[in-house]
Amino acid sequence: MSLPSDRSFLLVCLGNICRSPLAEAALRDAAARAGVAIAVDSAGTGAWHVGNPPDPRSQAVALAHGIDISGYRGRQVEAADYRRFTDILALDKDNLVELRRRAPSDATARIGLLMDAVPGRKGQAVADPYYGDAAGFEVTWADVSAAAEAIVAGLR
Repeated sequence: MSLPSDRSFLLVCLGNICRSPLAEAALRDAAARAGVAIAVDSAGTGAWHVGNPPDPRSQAVALAHGIDISGYRGRQVEAADYRRFTDILALDKDNLVELRRRAPSDATARIGLLMDAVPGRKGQAVADPYYGDAAGFEVTWADVSAAAEAIVAGLR
């Protein structure tokens, strides 16, 4: 049974191939397990990876947790997102600043940091694993999973 929710979430990092696809997957999964119906998507502030699948290391860590993200494709945040989603959550402070800078005058979305949802993690960034090894992607998964669980708990 699905509980109705009027909330929708856009999760945003820089390139939309590492952190934000993992955050999207974690939030979708947490909501599904809780029976909470929400809309979830991810995007990047940069356009380098538009149309590309997630980084293979992101795909591997998601699959290790039972989630296939191979069909996800990178996209860039667009003006309509600020009206389409109720919440736009950046995965770090630099992207938060950029999201606020780009917000159109008619924006209705709440803009914040993803980790603010996790008790004791307010103001913190999700670990960026891009330049590291596979172990860094597990750290990122732990961050986004904790945030996903906290968000879903707040929606019940």
